[in-house]
Amino acid sequence: MAASYKTEWGQIYIDNEVVARTAGMAALECYGVVGMASVSYKDGLVQLLLGESLTKGIKIITDGDETSIEFHIIVEYGTNISAIAENLISNVKYSVKDLLGIEVSSVSVFVEGIRTDQKDKA
Repeated sequence: MAASYKTEWGQIYIDNEVVARTAGMAALECYGVVGMASVSYKDGLVQLLLGESLTKGIKIITDGDETSIEFHIIVEYGTNISAIAENLISNVKYSVKDLLGIEVSSVSVFVEGIRTDQKDKA
């Protein structure tokens, strides 16, 4: 179901894919967010998503005038997860409202993994 809102000129419908892409780009701008995560419920494995598959780690839920967004993310090791989540929520709400005119009622953040860069320790 697409997000929609009414203006003096008529009804505007914005596809969930557009909302997800906008929210995903805003999330990737946040310090500590490595990317979106895709969870294989069959295997329990988490996969880092980048580029075209960015929106697969984001779920948009629209119910009437309310829009909620769920993120499944992977964060960088050594960063404060609660600070990352607060920054992501704030940035996404602002970006979606500013760019699309859609008020986001809630943002849920699920941290699915932590990326550690293994440097050559020889």
